[in-house]
Amino acid sequence: MPLILPKCDVPIPERRKHILIKSSQENIIPACNIQTVPGDMTERGCAFAGCRGVVGGPIKDAIQLVHGPIGCAYYTWGTRRNLSDMALHRKYCFSTDLTEDNVVFGGADKLYKSIIESYQLFPKAKAVLVYATCVVGLIGDDLEAICKKAEKEIGIQVIPFSCEGFRGVSQSLGHHIANKTLFDKVVGTREPEVTTPYDMNIIGEYNIDGDAWAIKPLFDAMGIRVLTIFTGNASFDDLPVMHAAKLNIVQCQRSSTYIAQMIQDKYGTPFINVTLFGMEETSKALRDVGKFFGLEDKAQEVIGQETAKIKPQIEEYRSRLSGKRVMVFQGAPRAWHWIRLFEELGMEVVVAATTFGHKEDYTKIIERVKDGTLIVDNPNAPELVEILEDYQPDLFVSGLKEKYLSYKMGIPFVNGHSYEEGPYAGYLGFVNFARDMDIAINHPVWKMIRQASGSGL
Repeated sequence: MPLILPKCDVPIPERRKHILIKSSQENIIPACNIQTVPGDMTERGCAFAGCRGVVGGPIKDAIQLVHGPIGCAYYTWGTRRNLSDMALHRKYCFSTDLTEDNVVFGGADKLYKSIIESYQLFPKAKAVLVYATCVVGLIGDDLEAICKKAEKEIGIQVIPFSCEGFRGVSQSLGHHIANKTLFDKVVGTREPEVTTPYDMNIIGEYNIDGDAWAIKPLFDAMGIRVLTIFTGNASFDDLPVMHAAKLNIVQCQRSSTYIAQMIQDKYGTPFINVTLFGMEETSKALRDVGKFFGLEDKAQEVIGQETAKIKPQIEEYRSRLSGKRVMVFQGAPRAWHWIRLFEELGMEVVVAATTFGHKEDYTKIIERVKDGTLIVDNPNAPELVEILEDYQPDLFVSGLKEKYLSYKMGIPFVNGHSYEEGPYAGYLGFVNFARDMDIAINHPVWKMIRQASGSGL
């Protein structure tokens, strides 16, 4: 499993320890979850992005208030399709809009006034979530004190998140901050009106393009009551009762295992890790949950019904996608979640990369891919260009930042960050996933481009 240094990284040789080719004869994991080398054109986000953009943002009936310059708030609006069923969510952007005067004299008064004004404009909000940005960390506003004062005034919870962007090495720390803050301040503060022996939480599911709406009915059909989804389409009122569940299942195991572990440590609630993508992995997840609750027969019944619905479509897509080579570059878990999906469609992952993966993520990637697969931690922009040129995959699955780079290089692309036309989770989501891969790779435009350019793209 040799470590390699791309040609573009000659000026920053430190990158060599982050890039390797899998070999079953060696046991090496790429360096990860460490500070980016200065001068490296990283694709990473910040702690604020992980806290606000990933974990806190999907809560549908809270005022999501960014305490910082307007630029930070701008990049939280409409950028990720965490769908919900109410108008407050994602339609509005709240910011204190700090300016140079606030940097000099402090932003405490502006934050307090912004909380009060936001609530007056949207009195049906269940909570106000306040996110600190880099500037706040530098000027030293006391978020805890300001939020407590505002909470007494408006009568609902006002929760500060100390997620200044410069903290940690990537957005990953922001996930942890959000998990711990919500656990400390919200979980366990109220008991559910009714409990059943089949209460379960789905943790780390953010309803991207409706994923949660594709997953929850599967458990409903098994006779399981989903108490809380953390945090896709979640009401703030869903969070205080999470401790009452009999089981937690964890989908995104990078951003939300923290709260599952904290609930287990304090309340004794066990958790199991699941993958709710594709036929094989979704079926395994249902069987695991069925075994825990003693509902194995119901689980198998649901699996049989759902797989029968989609098998003909999946076989058709498999016939069109078999043998295609894929480069996948995701935040972390989907880089290994989706390897099995591609295999179910007869495709092969030849490059796997993550933005903020930890050792556990790379261990799972290495377990799933074949020898010779390139594995990259936190790739920079020049590396992406060089890898795409060298490997010429049939498909590049990544985020919006890489979309037009891929198109310019003549390589079909699918947005794996917030999807093309999801949901992608569950059984019906797998059909959507396969359809979007097929559309991207087999679209007639590529044949026209090749003919016009006379190239073998």
